[in-house]
Amino acid sequence: MNEPQLPQYLAVLMLFALAVAATGGMIVFSILLGQRGRRSKIKDTAYECGMLPVGSGSPRLSVKFYLVAMLFILFDIEVVFMYPWAVIYKTMLADPATRNLILGSMVSFLGILFVGYIYALKKGAFDWKS
Repeated sequence: MNEPQLPQYLAVLMLFALAVAATGGMIVFSILLGQRGRRSKIKDTAYECGMLPVGSGSPRLSVKFYLVAMLFILFDIEVVFMYPWAVIYKTMLADPATRNLILGSMVSFLGILFVGYIYALKKGAFDWKS
């Protein structure tokens, strides 16, 4: 019952060695066989759909972007938290010690969620036209 584990992982180790050898070989061969010479400035510029790049590469994003991201996180976390709660809710109701605890945790979570919803509503995050 006390068998060595190395033979079980031998295939994984061989695959890892092959991956390292393949990537290393590609890098070495591209350096050895690649064209060497002077590159022009136009050759080294970023290519974006046939247009020359204008402006900085990192423009400032609107506050609306961050509000949408906050809403996504807010409602995504809600689903992640409510699904397991709903699955175990019926079994937790049978125990009187945890009955109030599980209901209170969900009510407090929904209260915090509601505050975030009201904040996003006041900031105009649901006004998609602007």
